[in-house]
Amino acid sequence: MNTPTAPRYAGLDGLRAVAVLLVVLYHLFPTWFLHSGFVGVDAFFVISGFLITSLLLRERAATGRIALGAFWARRARRLVPALVPVVTICASAAWLIGGDVLLGVGRQVLGAATFSYNWLAIAGGSTYFSAGEPELFRNLWSLAVEEQFYLVWPLLLPVLLLARRRGLRVGAALALAACSAAWAFGVVAGGGLTRAYYGTDTHAFGLLIGVALAFALDRTAGRTEGGSTGALTMDASPRPVRRGPAVSTTALTAVGGVAALAGLVAVACLPGGATVFPAVPLLASILTAAVVGAAVSTDSPVGRALDLAPLRWIGERSYGIYLWHWPVVVLLTVAVTGTMVDTAIPVGVGIAALAITVAAAAASYRLLEQPVRRLGVGGALRALRARLASNPVRRFGAITLVAAAALGTVGTAAAVAAAPTVSSSEAVVQAGLDALAEASAAPAPAGGASAPADGGAPEAGGPRGTIGGDAPGGAGTTGDSGADGGTAPADGTLPPAIGATGAPGATAPSHDPDGRPRPPTRTTVPGDRITAVGDSVMLASAEGLLDERPGIQIDAAVSRSMWQGGEIVEALAAQGALRDYVVVGLGTNGPVDDDDLKTVYDAVGPHRCLVLVNAYAPRDWISGVNTELTAFAASHPRVAIADWSRAIAPKADLLAGDQIHPGATGGAIYADTVAGAVDALQNRPADIAYRVGVVQWALAQSLRHGQ
Repeated sequence: MNTPTAPRYAGLDGLRAVAVLLVVLYHLFPTWFLHSGFVGVDAFFVISGFLITSLLLRERAATGRIALGAFWARRARRLVPALVPVVTICASAAWLIGGDVLLGVGRQVLGAATFSYNWLAIAGGSTYFSAGEPELFRNLWSLAVEEQFYLVWPLLLPVLLLARRRGLRVGAALALAACSAAWAFGVVAGGGLTRAYYGTDTHAFGLLIGVALAFALDRTAGRTEGGSTGALTMDASPRPVRRGPAVSTTALTAVGGVAALAGLVAVACLPGGATVFPAVPLLASILTAAVVGAAVSTDSPVGRALDLAPLRWIGERSYGIYLWHWPVVVLLTVAVTGTMVDTAIPVGVGIAALAITVAAAAASYRLLEQPVRRLGVGGALRALRARLASNPVRRFGAITLVAAAALGTVGTAAAVAAAPTVSSSEAVVQAGLDALAEASAAPAPAGGASAPADGGAPEAGGPRGTIGGDAPGGAGTTGDSGADGGTAPADGTLPPAIGATGAPGATAPSHDPDGRPRPPTRTTVPGDRITAVGDSVMLASAEGLLDERPGIQIDAAVSRSMWQGGEIVEALAAQGALRDYVVVGLGTNGPVDDDDLKTVYDAVGPHRCLVLVNAYAPRDWISGVNTELTAFAASHPRVAIADWSRAIAPKADLLAGDQIHPGATGGAIYADTVAGAVDALQNRPADIAYRVGVVQWALAQSLRHGQ
């Protein structure tokens, strides 16, 4: 980023504009084409490494030394004025909104104040690629990486300058970049994606590539200190325009720069998200270096093209735009939709966030950043005092600024004090775990929970459930060993509850005096004949399920997907723990395909019934999951759908802040939906028999009257 004493390089403001647009559009419109728009941050890293190193080389060439105190003071004047209002205003707004948006805000404010956000995020278990519960100031991780670079690099630079030849300096910088990238690949391979993405050591390759470029374009290598005033070609004295080969070189540079810029945008469109780190950011860094090299070349058409007025305007304010865009879209999304930022940010919210971001960045640039950079902190404070003593209009503006600063400080403190220790979704999942633990601790009477002969609920005084310690799911599993109701008939094709008449021991349907069949008596499946396998949504609903069907066996855990369902059901069946009715709710965490469902269906076996719980979540795959589940149930016998999506959609306020996990009341709705589907499956044969009987009776009546 430019400083007051730094030269201006053609095209770099425009390139900053491209970089910030990639990041902003990626975050504000995540379903659009910029699937890897986060590489705009890597473009910023390259530009920063190039500019800071160039500035330091110029200073050392001109004065023979690097004034560290002055350098760090300039960095502070550049970074802090825009950062303070973003943190205080957005934290205060989060306090007014409340809820999950305040989660971890104290740690985030500390990270912003100390430029250590990335390491605090790693320690706190955060992840850049998590959309369900994103942090309010998550984008500040990159600012922390840059500031740590600004702190350390001026100390290391003199060591590299011991190499008098430019090629050695370039080689050393590229070797360091290669080490950073290799280390990142290794950390990702070990399962540490967040650690690799946020780590200064593992994400320094872009900065170091920028450093290598600055060394490559430096003209001071091998000269006497203080003997040169310019480090780069564009700062050299004007030379006559040469003909022939020089023109061809300029043309080739321009073509290469344009191709690299197009390649950078193309890379930002690549799919993959988290799976492409660090390969795609590394490629983006190399392409950015090529664009920078082409832009700063003497009389470069690439630099002139990137210097178009709109791009320069955005580039000059790119720092503020980057700072504001993420907390603004998080706050707007929560305020408008009641849920955290996700893969489906409403377009209207994205557009509004973009407008607010640009306006806030422009105001910050004019009222704070430029005055402090031009006058210094002391000079800016003196100018503020002068406004307070000036005419009423200027005084009003100054008072407004002071009042806003005071309110922001108070609001930030209030936000930190009010921040919850866990998210609402974590709280309801933990409540489910507590319910399972309580159920497992309840003493079981001799013989276990009993079910009355009429198919009703177990007798009063029986346990709500017990932990099956060897069942899949570990602490998220409750139920008995499967001795009661877990054995299917040896020669039948349906559980005992589903015979020709629809219930064990049921007699033929009764009839009215005129021979019309009477509706069958509805029967209820007791909990000790139901096995439920699910994800965190089922886990959050555990208390509701235990209340609705005491004795139900629940095997639920966080982050499960349908591809795990077959293995879990097979394991329960092998243990003899699988009951007559198997409920599977695994559609929240990813797409579902027919092969996964067929595996679950085969594991359930031909003597049991399967209930598939569909999904409700602000995820782009949910519609496809529900369609797949419905089609599978329609094409396979002994399968039914528990329509959780339809049941909870009009009551989404009963869900946690992530709009996925139900609270106590929502969990009761989940349990009622599941129980209704199980009972409907049990009563299906009797209902079919009744409808057939009614049709037969109607035909008989028609024939009789026809005679």
